[in-house]
Parts: sequence; structure tokens; C-alpha cells
Amino acid sequence: MRTFDRITINPEVMNGQPCIRDTRLTVRRVLKGLALYPDWRELMTECPGLEQEDIRQAIELAAYQLDDEIIRLGAA
Repeated sequence: MRTFDRITINPEVMNGQPCIRDTRLTVRRVLKGLALYPDWRELMTECPGLEQEDIRQAIELAAYQLDDEIIRLGAA
């Protein structure tokens, strides 16, 4: 299993949501930010202190969490 050394989970911070390096910046917020700012530099400007490796690990964590899940998107 992959080690996510930049993702932390602490029940005392953001109700235990996965966060970036013991901050209050959640992985969820980073992923939503990517939808608004596909250019990582813009997202890093919007979230000072965020680094490229933080973004990469957030994406990878999301992919791992969806790995075995079937998501119904509606009629094709």
C-alpha cells in the first residue's frame, strides 16, 4: 500500500477529514480547487503553502478511495 506522507488524519482537526500536512486544508478542498483552477499554480496561489506533491497525493488518495467503488452517473 502507498504511504501518503503529506496526508494526515486527526480526529481533532476538521472532524477527522484527511488534511494536507497537519493543516486545516482538507483533501476535499484541494480536489474541489482543482476543478476551479486546473492550473496547479493558480491553486497554489489561492492556497498559500500548498505544494505540488500535496496536490499529487490528494489526487492519488482520491483515486485509491474510488478504486473498488461503483459510481452510477445516470443514463448514458
